[in-house]
Formats: sequence, structure tokens, C-alpha cells
Amino acid sequence: MEILGVLLVLAVLFGLGVAALIVVGLIKAARAVGEKVERQEAKARRAVENVTLKAKTYTQTGPQGQISAVRLRLRTSLDGTRQVLQGGVAQDGQLGESLALLARLDAHAAELDGELRMLEREPDTARVAAKLPELRERAERITHSAEAMRWAAQDRMHRFAEDELSRLSKECEDEAGALRHWDTAPGASGGAPGGSGAAGATGASAAGASGVSGVSGAAGASGASGAARGADAPGGARPGLTDGRGRPSAEELLGLADPVTKLAQRLRKPSAGPSAG
Repeated sequence: MEILGVLLVLAVLFGLGVAALIVVGLIKAARAVGEKVERQEAKARRAVENVTLKAKTYTQTGPQGQISAVRLRLRTSLDGTRQVLQGGVAQDGQLGESLALLARLDAHAAELDGELRMLEREPDTARVAAKLPELRERAERITHSAEAMRWAAQDRMHRFAEDELSRLSKECEDEAGALRHWDTAPGASGGAPGGSGAAGATGASAAGASGVSGVSGAAGASGASGAARGADAPGGARPGLTDGRGRPSAEELLGLADPVTKLAQRLRKPSAGPSAG
């Protein structure tokens, strides 16, 4: 019974832990959804306000129209700079500091926009005319600072893109040269890897032909020198063809004798003696 009680308590505690985790997850999910809805609502409200300010700029005249134009330009400049910085901060961490400065600048812009909104509702035109130049000058300073950061970020992104493209082009050229390595190999005569095998076969056949011609030339030279020595010997017998006792030598049996000499010996007839009678 005690074991069952302990197991029951553990099961209850486990169930309570799971329930607590589910509740915490639901609260976090609801909070995330609420924040997302608030952001979307703020964007929608800001878009509606920008459209309204643009309409007032074209429809209203006098100080009211000027105030709407100042507010619209201030919002447009800050929104454009924020989009550029947020779009490039993933590739360049340096833009995170620019975003922090933009957030501080946006706080001043929000304060100035509130003052311009109140001045827009001011019924005293004299006060509006007196306060508008000062507020416009502050708006120009904020707008100039936002535009300076936006242009610098754009130039930085462009420079990084150019440098990366230059490095990539150099690497592609090096890779192309490595793939076409036979163009730079010393002593290469062909444009295909198989050319070396063909050249080797041609060289082998040429070497074989030169060897055969060399053997033939040596044999011819030896025969010519032997013929010259035979012409100078007495009796017209060529040395080396016989052994000196009238028997054929080993050279004659092997067929190395001069064919013309053998033919002359066959055609030669023995001299006839004195005829009888």
C-alpha cells in the first residue's frame, strides 16, 4: 500500500508539472501572438497616418500644409533608413550599431512629431508661424542624420559586394586555369590528354625503324669492305668465302656470299684441252 501511495503521489506531481508547462507555453504563445498583432497594428496605423499626411500636403495650404509636409518627410526618411539597416544587419554586424543610433534618433523624431501634431491643432496662426521654423530646423537635422546613415550603409553594402565579386572572379579564373592545365604544361603539343599516348607510340615506331636501318647499314658496310679486300687478293678469290682448301666456308653455307660472284662461278666453264687430231 505504501508503494502504491508513493506511485500515486509521483503521478500527481508529474501531471501537475506537465500542466504547468502547458500553461506556461500557452501564456508565451499568447504573448507572442499579442506582440505580433500589436506590431502589425502599429504598422497599419502608421501607414494610414502617412497616407493622411500625404493627402493633407496636397490639399491644405498655408502652415497646416507645411506641417504635414515636414511630418511626412521625417517619417519617410526614418522608415527608409530603418529598412536599409535591418535588411543588411544579417550580413554585416557593423550595422547593428547604426540601428542603435537610429533607435535613439527615432525617439527624438517621435517627440518632434508629437510637437508638430499639437502645432497642427493650434488655432492661433501667429503662434504656428513663430514655432514652425524652429521645429522645421530640428526635423531637417534628424532627416539629414538618418539619410547620412542610410547612404553610408548603402555605399558599404555596394563596396562589400564589389570586393566579394572581385574575389569570386579571381577564384573562378584560377579554377578555370587549373581545369585547363594542359595549356600550360611544358612540351605539350596537343590539346587533348590522349595526345601523349599517340606521341609515345610514334616515338616507339620511329625508334624501331631507326634500329632496323642501323642494322641494315652496318651489314651493307661490312659487305662492301669484304668485296674490296677480295678484289685485291690473288686469283680473284675473296677472302672469307672459302677456307683456303677449295671447300665452301661457313659464310657461303649461310648464304652470305655475294650473289653476283656465285652467278659468275656457275657460268664459268672449265677450259678445254688441245683437240685431238
